[in-house]
Amino acid sequence: MEKYDDGLPRCAANYQPMTPIAFLERAALTYPDHTAVIHGKIRTSYCELWENCRRLAAALVKLGIGRGDTVSVLLSNTPPMIEAHYAVAMAQGAVLHSINYRLDAAAIAFQLEHAESKVLIVDREFADLAADALALVKSRPIVIDYDDPEYPDDAPYPKGPRIGSMEYAELLATGSPDFPAIMPTDEWDAISLNYTSGTTGNPKGVVCHHRGAALMALNKTIHGEMGRHPVYLWTLPLFHCNGWSFSWTVAVQGGTHVCLRWVRAKAVYDLIADHKVTHLCGAPIVMSTLLNASEEEKRRFDHEAIFITAAAPPPEAVLAAMRDAGFRVLHLYGLTETYGPAMVNEWKSEWDTLPLPEQAARKARQGVRYLSLSEVAVMNPVSMQATPADGETLGEVMMRGNVIMKGYLKNRDATEKAFAGGWFHTGDLGVMHADGYVQLKDRSKDIIISGGENISSIEVEDALYRHPAVAQCAVVAMPDAKWGERPVAFVALRPDMQADEDELLRHCHATLARFKCPARFIFEPLPTTSTGKIQKFALRERARKLAEGGL
Repeated sequence: MEKYDDGLPRCAANYQPMTPIAFLERAALTYPDHTAVIHGKIRTSYCELWENCRRLAAALVKLGIGRGDTVSVLLSNTPPMIEAHYAVAMAQGAVLHSINYRLDAAAIAFQLEHAESKVLIVDREFADLAADALALVKSRPIVIDYDDPEYPDDAPYPKGPRIGSMEYAELLATGSPDFPAIMPTDEWDAISLNYTSGTTGNPKGVVCHHRGAALMALNKTIHGEMGRHPVYLWTLPLFHCNGWSFSWTVAVQGGTHVCLRWVRAKAVYDLIADHKVTHLCGAPIVMSTLLNASEEEKRRFDHEAIFITAAAPPPEAVLAAMRDAGFRVLHLYGLTETYGPAMVNEWKSEWDTLPLPEQAARKARQGVRYLSLSEVAVMNPVSMQATPADGETLGEVMMRGNVIMKGYLKNRDATEKAFAGGWFHTGDLGVMHADGYVQLKDRSKDIIISGGENISSIEVEDALYRHPAVAQCAVVAMPDAKWGERPVAFVALRPDMQADEDELLRHCHATLARFKCPARFIFEPLPTTSTGKIQKFALRERARKLAEGGL
């Protein structure tokens, strides 16, 4: 191969680092007048969006932000959140940290400290939560308020007080629209930081790079079937894996972001019908919201909208109901560490003729890898050998490729464990079918996925054990038609003490975010092994029967 290297060096002319920033720049040059963002009555063109991003980048640099600095945002699905996904990285290589606004103040404070956040942009809806979190941090970041001009007067949640040194619009005004777009010097540079739900102790900070973000945006365009000028409705929180990377994807084909602060059935139907929405994402709770809406809330639309979900596979009845409502459902699988979904249940036309039970069995699979995910395997985690592709032999799902995280921030041990043997260990257990499709069977980390949010059973158990009346407890997932899964707690009380469901729920509310609290408490002796280990598999089966109305 020497002759193919001799006198043929890599240089600026033939090699540039991959970055999704380039996709927005191209869209602004190619479709300057096309609507990039719809937010209530506000319409922002691609030219204006690009200018806003340059202003924000310039303003952040004026605040002293530069390479490797963390800019945190506590924002809803609004224009500043979209702008931050480009502008923060353009601020001389800073890193965006999107915060889950459903967390409690202590969890947010931990993230701000661990990430060493220099700036925090806060939507006034979350001002009180942010103020409580900031009271717990040792090094306070510069705080910027976002006062949403489209915030409704009859909002279910009133705006909180201003807690920052300036408002977002004032911050933009300090930046120049002519600020040069600073691209990364290396595509391996970090672009975003997203925290996982911790299984033990504090959550881990997943560091993503420009190359992965760019490749994932292209992957989503292909596997999400996004043609020219798609219209994407933000029913998925943008804080969640950077909106499954759709934050960067929409610009690839010059599409339109349709902002949505709260998922409400009437608002979703109206936006789909009024703006010809082509794509939206969400957990089972979003599908339930749409399907269970009243006839007054629903609207018919004369086009097909693709609904992308990445939780448990929807039941056949739900798929049929979604189809009747005008949606085609795509089923994906992924993790925060893979920039969101990185596998797709790619449906084959020949499966359309199969009996319905066989179609349902295929729809239950998580599927095959995205184009930029080099390999997916089901392996024995001890021997690191692939399991037989028989659809029965259980192993750990492992991946490797260019859409895997850099690693966990300031956590070398966890990073090395996750990448042991040259593979990313998902911690999910599954089987490989003969046709190369993967199907999950269990979660080795005991994570409960409720409404698209990860809940650590261990975290909930730790909270329950802090109640003096609890002798033993175990938390498992209970199937739920609305949320996909919800936590259920099996509790054994101390013989000399009493507590009821209301008391334990109040106790959990005091220490956990509300969505993490058990939906039900079952008071009974817990099944254990001869060594005293709680048999969670038996409790999962008990929870399943309870959900079905059985014993």
